[in-house]
Amino acid sequence: MTSTPTDVGSRGTLRGTAGTTPAVPPGGRRRRTPSPSQWAAVGFAAPLLVYLVLFYAYPLWRNIDLSVHDYTIRAFVQGDAEFVGLQNYVDVFSSATFPTALWNTLVFTFGSIAFQFTIGLALAVFFRSSFRLSGTLRAMFLVPWLLPLIVSASTWAWMLNSENGVVNSVITAFGGEQINWLTSPDTALLSVTIANIWLGIPFNLVILYSGLQNIPGEVYEAAALDGAGAWRQFWSVTFPLLRPVSAITILLGLIYTLKVVDVIWVMTTGGPGDSSTTLAIWSYREAFGTGQPDFSPAAAVGNLLIVIALVFGFLHLRLQHRQEASS
Repeated sequence: MTSTPTDVGSRGTLRGTAGTTPAVPPGGRRRRTPSPSQWAAVGFAAPLLVYLVLFYAYPLWRNIDLSVHDYTIRAFVQGDAEFVGLQNYVDVFSSATFPTALWNTLVFTFGSIAFQFTIGLALAVFFRSSFRLSGTLRAMFLVPWLLPLIVSASTWAWMLNSENGVVNSVITAFGGEQINWLTSPDTALLSVTIANIWLGIPFNLVILYSGLQNIPGEVYEAAALDGAGAWRQFWSVTFPLLRPVSAITILLGLIYTLKVVDVIWVMTTGGPGDSSTTLAIWSYREAFGTGQPDFSPAAAVGNLLIVIALVFGFLHLRLQHRQEASS
């Protein structure tokens, strides 16, 4: 039976209708409506993004804006701060305070980190072996971490007081001479470094102890069967396996120590002179410590600290990437 033209046209129309794809928008791409799971992801991420913008991105942008303008109290009120470009950075680098502050920052930071990490690691290894009162002693070592920093700094300032401090009392009781810990340019930086070491030991102890708990005991048993003593086990088992945790502990300690203000300010206010002035103290003093705020140089010094922290952060990421690539 032959089909009539009308039948063929009808069937062709039906076939064409069945195989037709939805119309494509003029832009060439089909618009997709976000799924409920995507909306949920956006909802969960939104608070974090708002937090990062408000408390990280905006303050950083504001600090950069401060450093490239000449902000005074009048400029803050009237909103007409003069744009000076990099002049504030030039003033910072050419200042007589800069070499001293930079050197004090290096000594204070690396001295604190070296002793905090070494003592914290020694205590973590010590507490790894379970014994009676182990938990109580670990809790007692956390006390410096729990105290407000102002309280700890005030306590150290009293202990190191030249006239009636307990440290000088002990020294003179054993026939030694009185030391002007906080008022002598020779010992002021050492004094605030000792106090900061004491404050940072609990953090290193907690992080490194947690890392030690993740090392399997079978590794130590195998090392002991091979004849490795305690010292050899530490250098061949503990230290290599603890390297990732050690790296992040040192990095966090470095970033924290770079920005320490309260301990030094309460104990010495950066003095006498500039003998205990770090970059962080210099920035704080320029902005709030003189009674005549100079916000722009303070912001420039603060940005310099941010750059130093970023350099060490990227260095850590690079070393970690190399370690992962070689393993």
